[in-house]
Amino acid sequence: MTDQTQTEYSRPTVSGSQAETRPAGPEGGTLDRALALVEFLRAHCPWDAAQTPASLTRYLLEEAHEVAGAIADGDAAALRGELGDLLLNVAFQVVIGEETGAFSREDVVAGLEQKMRRRHPHLYGLGEAEPWEAIKARERTHRPGGGILDEVPHGLDPLLRAFRIQDRVARVGFDWPDPRGAWEKVREETEEIGRELQAADPDRLEDEVGDLLFAAVNLARLAHVHPSAALGRANAKFARRFAALEGLARERGVVLGHAGLAELDVLWDEVKRRERAARPATEAP
Repeated sequence: MTDQTQTEYSRPTVSGSQAETRPAGPEGGTLDRALALVEFLRAHCPWDAAQTPASLTRYLLEEAHEVAGAIADGDAAALRGELGDLLLNVAFQVVIGEETGAFSREDVVAGLEQKMRRRHPHLYGLGEAEPWEAIKARERTHRPGGGILDEVPHGLDPLLRAFRIQDRVARVGFDWPDPRGAWEKVREETEEIGRELQAADPDRLEDEVGDLLFAAVNLARLAHVHPSAALGRANAKFARRFAALEGLARERGVVLGHAGLAELDVLWDEVKRRERAARPATEAP
């Protein structure tokens, strides 16, 4: 790279049947360079050229989660890199939209600007400040034929989508008055799973496990706990404890994969005892 504002790759332009290249320089701004990079990749790399919005969706979701992970870790260097990866995926979607004629980059930015003006009327001299939810509710009423759940994206992580579905219907009164009702539903679904384990019907068991997870998300919501945050903490706790179990196994000469569950349970219990012993008295278990 010759300097901080000039890229070395070239962006293709087509003239007749001949494809030329020209520098994708700084004339369009920093974000336009990301779009130019994707245009270049799609013109010169068969894999990139073959991608579609659908084929790229899983990468987009994975990168969003990687960004969230870097934020949770407080790792600024990792966040910078992950934001670049996420930006690449957003740029892919915009460029493909332009290629297919579905929309342009100007449409995307103009739509964003218009939405922010609507939702910040006090900043643009368009009215008094209002809560976002009130403005969004008014926007929904202007869409004929729409259902209350239509705006919950299908591409969300299933755990988050369950939370958003439950939150949305709760706003129109379809909700338990307190967490106790949700807790009873969790217990009911747990019992149903027990019955399906005996029946050994894979499809019905999958349905019941799904119902249990959905009920658990609802319980978390009513208890004012975000299920994604709670599960993230549980994942981190389990990973930390299992790493400690591996270290303890090495000290004791226990070979993972050969030791029985009973032997591993003994190590697991010891890891938890050590954690409790090292935890300040005021810290929750």
